[in-house]
Amino acid sequence: MGQRYLLDTNTVLDYMGNKLTGKAKNLIAQVIDEEINPSVINKIELLGFSKIEQDLIDFVACSIIHSMDEAIVNKTIEVRSLYKIKLPDAVIAATALQNELVLVSRNTKDFKNIQGLEVINPYGL
Repeated sequence: MGQRYLLDTNTVLDYMGNKLTGKAKNLIAQVIDEEINPSVINKIELLGFSKIEQDLIDFVACSIIHSMDEAIVNKTIEVRSLYKIKLPDAVIAATALQNELVLVSRNTKDFKNIQGLEVINPYGL
């Protein structure tokens, strides 16, 4: 594949809920087969429901969770101060930027103005 991706929470839930079709479904399946890169925020969001299905737990267990190291903390501060976005979105954007990952999210408006961040809407494929 070459390109590396960070799957936003909504993308994971839509994929696992069988809501994605065509190119989007194929892209996410390929990403999952190669390397799953959620941020620590995505892990919290995915596992923070009161009732969690085993396939979601397994998905997170097979992922490379990007923690809040000092570089991501500093990048989050920069993103949040420049773009005035919600803290969880700033952490996700900073994680993608710091690790040179393309963010896959249907919430493109949350990330649209962040310089250097490539965002793909799976519903736009």
